Amino acid sequence: MTTVCCPGSFDPVTLGHLDIIKRAAAQFDHVVVLVTVNKSKKAMFTPEERMNLIRECVHELPNVTVDHWEGLLVDYTTTHDITAMVKGLRSGLDYEYEKPMAQANSKLTGVETFFLLTTPAYGYISSSIAKEVALLGGDVTGMLPDNVIAALERKRGEL
Repeated sequence: MTTVCCPGSFDPVTLGHLDIIKRAAAQFDHVVVLVTVNKSKKAMFTPEERMNLIRECVHELPNVTVDHWEGLLVDYTTTHDITAMVKGLRSGLDYEYEKPMAQANSKLTGVETFFLLTTPAYGYISSSIAKEVALLGGDVTGMLPDNVIAALERKRGEL
C-alpha cells in the first residue's frame, strides 16, 4: 500500500489545499494530511482546530487521514514508513521555495516529493490572503470551504 504525506500549516485549509488533497487521494492508496507548525508565522487556529476543520472537509474520502507534527518532517515520514510527500504548486515561486526542501528531505531520508500543479481556479488562493480578506469583512466564497468560513467568522467575533 502506498502512503503519502501531504504536509502544510493549513491555517486555514483552503479550496486549493482540498483540491490537491483530493487529487492525491485519487492517485495513492492512503494520504495523510499532516498539519505542521510554521514557527515563522503567527497561527490563527490551533493545530487541533486545523485538524478538525480538515477532517470535516475530507470525511467523504475514506483513504485520507489527518495528523499533526511539530518536528522535522522527515522524522514523521521515517517513523510512519512514508516514502513520499505531495505538495501543491501555485507558481514558479512556490517551486523555488519547495525545491530545496524536497532535495534536503530526499538527501536526509530518501523521501520523494511529488508536485501537483494547482488547478487554475485556485492559483491565487493562499491561507494568508483568505484570512486577511475574511478578517477585513470581505467575501471569501470560492476561496474557503463553508466550515472554514464559519470558523473564521467566529474568530473575527472573538477579536
